Amino acid sequence: MDQAQLEYFRKLLQDKLNELLGEADKTLEEMTASDSKVADPADRATIESDRSFELRIRDRERKLIKKIKTALERIDEGTYGICEECGEDIGIKRLEARPVTTMCIECKSKQEKEEKIKGL
Repeated sequence: MDQAQLEYFRKLLQDKLNELLGEADKTLEEMTASDSKVADPADRATIESDRSFELRIRDRERKLIKKIKTALERIDEGTYGICEECGEDIGIKRLEARPVTTMCIECKSKQEKEEKIKGL
């Protein structure tokens, strides 16, 4: 992968990271600023359900943030775009679709088939 492609992916990953961190800050502000004194039990249940849903989304985003930071480290180390399983280059199309990936499509497909067989 050439330097221009690496910089393209670095910017893509950094922009996504900044977006996710901004959303996390916004959620924190909204949850700490919201009024928790709702008299109606049904309204209170709806608010709690919405909060629970929001927290599940943020947890998934937290995991994605970790993967993005790891991908940025791989760019710095010079290992970005190399399959951790077979050592071959990961295709640009795959990286564009999933910039945090660590496996080429062949190795990932093989892993998913093995997991399905094992029932994971």
